[in-house]
Amino acid sequence: MLRHAINVINSTKTHINRRFLHVGQRLNSPGAYDAEGKTTVHILNNEAELGLMVNGFSQVGFRLNNDITVLGSMIIFPRSVLSWNVGDYTEITEESLSLLTILEPKLDLVVLGIGDPPKNLKVYQDLLPFSRKHKLTFEILPTEQACATFNFLSSEGRHVAGALIPPETITPTGDDLLQTKLRYQNLYETE
Repeated sequence: MLRHAINVINSTKTHINRRFLHVGQRLNSPGAYDAEGKTTVHILNNEAELGLMVNGFSQVGFRLNNDITVLGSMIIFPRSVLSWNVGDYTEITEESLSLLTILEPKLDLVVLGIGDPPKNLKVYQDLLPFSRKHKLTFEILPTEQACATFNFLSSEGRHVAGALIPPETITPTGDDLLQTKLRYQNLYETE
């Protein structure tokens, strides 16, 4: 019995050692990784065949991947974009969403970017009866997350629409600050 327990422990140690220790091979070119499990990255917004995507947004509108700027709120589909006469999420009504109910084929999902995060749950409660009545599925998010969600779902070929309202407040990221600093540095650089 004791001998069996020792064998189990030894085989477990060997298994653990093999699992966590990896003897790497030296590659011909330094920094190159060309083995199984290689990770590749595709920038979705640069691939025109995937359709329209949101590259950026501001407090006044959106910039699309085809270099078009849309002022104000918009409803975006993978191949077209429409201006949407909604100022903030309190103005979203059954009438303002009526276009989404008559489309064929039926939408898989409507990504609703409501600007800034809501202070209460009223927007969710107001959309629930409309959603049930027309059998539409909504994903209600702050605009920043809604843009990314729309881009991803659209790139997958899903029947998706984005109803997006520009946010009132924007929090810059570290990358935004760095890009701005580099842009100004290049602007004032003399040769």
